[in-house]
Parts: sequence; C-alpha cells; structure tokens
Amino acid sequence: MDVGESQPDRRTERAYIGLGSNIGDRERYLQEAVRLLQEHPEVQVTGTSGRYETEPVGYVEQDPFLNMVIRVETTLTAERLFEQMLQAEQMLGRKREIRWGPRTIDLDLLLYGDMVQDRPDLILPHPRMLERAFVLVPLIEVMKPHEPERAMELNRHLERAEGKEGVKLWTN
Repeated sequence: MDVGESQPDRRTERAYIGLGSNIGDRERYLQEAVRLLQEHPEVQVTGTSGRYETEPVGYVEQDPFLNMVIRVETTLTAERLFEQMLQAEQMLGRKREIRWGPRTIDLDLLLYGDMVQDRPDLILPHPRMLERAFVLVPLIEVMKPHEPERAMELNRHLERAEGKEGVKLWTN
C-alpha cells in the first residue's frame, strides 16, 4: 500500500494536529503546512485555532514560537496521517538537530479519534500534550464547538498547566 493510500472501507476519524514554528516567516510555515496536509485527498481541515505566540520550552535559547492546532477529518490511519505530517515537515525544511530546538515547522499528532497507543514511532494521545499550555490553549479553542465535553476536560488540565500566561494570541 502506498504512503497516501487508505483502506477503501475505512471510516472517517477526527484528529487534532499541533503546529509550531520559530524560524523565518513563522506564519507562512504554518499556512504552508496546513495547505500541504489539506492537499491530500483523504485529509480535510475542518477547523483551525488562532495563532499563539509562545516562549520556547525545553531548549530556551531560541526565538518565540507561533503555535496553532488544526482539526482534520481523515480516512487515513493514524500511522499514514503521521507519515503525511512528517513529509510536510520535510518539504518545509525541518531539521532535527537539537531536541526541542529551533525549527521551521513542527507537526504533532495530538489526538486521533479515541485511539490510545504506545508505540516507539507514535504515541497517542500525544504524551506531553496535557503539560503544555501552548498546546492546550489552541486545542481547546478548536475543539470546543464540536466536542464541548472533551474541551472542558482539557480545560481542567490547562488550569494546572505551567506557562499559560506566556501563551498570547498573535496578530500580525
């Protein structure tokens, strides 16, 4: 089966993808990543959060990030969607040199339906998502209209998360 293929009878799943950029034209990298994912015939972007400027986490000697979350409907498996995300990162010049270091684009598969898995190549839900305000703020925003109960549950995690005061809605 080709990277882009899915099973013909596969049902549609809702997934949430976190995006971040802190090198160059950050907004353009976010827009291009969304466009590349949307171009796939089995991925439909059905919601986008605002863009938030955030201070770096982990390796802090770098420029601030622009972060956002998109909601997609897809018939791709979680693994195939993840492969498309890695391909988009590669096309946009992502280099993995420093853990949590500067990057043109970073795409994280946060949630894929209700899937829970712990594999070396893909852990779902994203393992550090509940600790990071820069993920939770835009995730809750894009999730709230469609899954209000799930958004309220995530909001409880946000209340305990560190750094939420550093997550600011960005306007260019």
